[in-house]
Amino acid sequence: MLDCLRRILQKTVVPFRRKREEIKSKIRLSMNYRISLNYMKLLFVNGIVFFVLFAGLYLNAEYHDYERFAEDVIKIMQKKEGTLEASDNPFSDEGVTVRIWNTASGEEVYNDLDWDLSGKKGVLQSIYYEHGEDLHRMTVTKSILFERKGEELTADFQFNMTRNCSKMFDVILIMALAYAALAFFILYEGKVDNEKLLEPIKDMTDMANRLTVNSLGSERINVEGTNNELKDLAGVINQMLDRLELSYESQKQFVSDASHELRTPIAVIQGYTNMLARWGAKDPEILQESIEALRNEAASMQELVEKLLFLSRHDKKTLKLEKKRFNMRPVVEEIVKETRLVAANRNIECPCLEDVIVYGDKQSLKQAVRVFIDNACKYTQDGDTIRISCANDDGDCVVKVVDTGIGMTRKDVDNIFNRFYRSDEVRDRNISGHGLGLSIAKLIILGHTGRIKVRSQYTKGTEFTITIPDVRRFYGRR
Repeated sequence: MLDCLRRILQKTVVPFRRKREEIKSKIRLSMNYRISLNYMKLLFVNGIVFFVLFAGLYLNAEYHDYERFAEDVIKIMQKKEGTLEASDNPFSDEGVTVRIWNTASGEEVYNDLDWDLSGKKGVLQSIYYEHGEDLHRMTVTKSILFERKGEELTADFQFNMTRNCSKMFDVILIMALAYAALAFFILYEGKVDNEKLLEPIKDMTDMANRLTVNSLGSERINVEGTNNELKDLAGVINQMLDRLELSYESQKQFVSDASHELRTPIAVIQGYTNMLARWGAKDPEILQESIEALRNEAASMQELVEKLLFLSRHDKKTLKLEKKRFNMRPVVEEIVKETRLVAANRNIECPCLEDVIVYGDKQSLKQAVRVFIDNACKYTQDGDTIRISCANDDGDCVVKVVDTGIGMTRKDVDNIFNRFYRSDEVRDRNISGHGLGLSIAKLIILGHTGRIKVRSQYTKGTEFTITIPDVRRFYGRR
């Protein structure tokens, strides 16, 4: 049965709905017009409900008045001695008529009905409608049992509510006209208010049409005015544009800096290539010098490109860290040995090397720690001290790299993790580098939910503290 009903609905209702949606999709209506249509629909439906309820309450109140008249008639007739007469019903002019008969014998005792409803069936219970060529009549009936002089009697009352209905319809007509005028006023004022309410959407559309790369920094939606959801949306879009502008400027700066860093080695390579083309084949010294310079510049370019690829993979969210549990102490020991080989003229100290288990990418963490140590070697002079330690702080891995080198200013400390940033002091001393190492190290440490603390004093030295938290704090100790 249900399957049959479902198939019938699929063949009738579903195609109708699809056709309706297709027609609606072809009709372009503004939001203001759609809201006005919704207003009109609500006013129409609520108006009908209101008038129906009003009519019901009005007729119910009139009916209760007739019931009280009927009770008064019974009281009068119960007190009356002798035969009942027409004068015993003082409410006949009000539309209250009655037929009284003996319940047991069926003998009629009194009858002043002005309309015969015997054998009639009402549309609703005890409600009868009679109509002729020139007469429309609404009558409500009610039966009441009572006793008079020891006899049980039945009183069939008729309440002629035709006049009441006529008054009610007159009132409803006046109210409907007033309601129509009010609805028109509401629709008109609503349309004006809707235009003001939807103004941010128009501003968004106009701004989106004007928006270009060149105007990204100046085009914003006006969010002044009343607080509402559209204002919140406009604010969110403005914040999104701020982030887009920041990202775009960052990308422009990134491309500019990368181009600048690549321009120098390319220029050097081109210079030595031209020199080789002119004299290198005949002069062994120029040939050897050119080969060494080309090899160094190629290595520098390769290092720069690898760093740029690393940053690009991070920006595209494609950088993957192969994490596993390992002891950090051997990693630091290995880096220390390598540092002592390449920086034999520095005093390398290891005051503390403790076993500590880390959950992370071993090669990436080794690369990050090497960045800090390479910087310490780069910004120190012969005879300066570099202290490297690896400590276990309640399960956290704490690696410190402290040097007695040139140190940094407050401005440098605030910017050293920015891409391609190099301080004026470093540039004046012609210290090699691209300004990307610390940016990469920071990304690696943050990828392990770690943190970096920097302390530096100009001309005195710098201290980097790298903390990798115990992963068991996040997943529970086992």
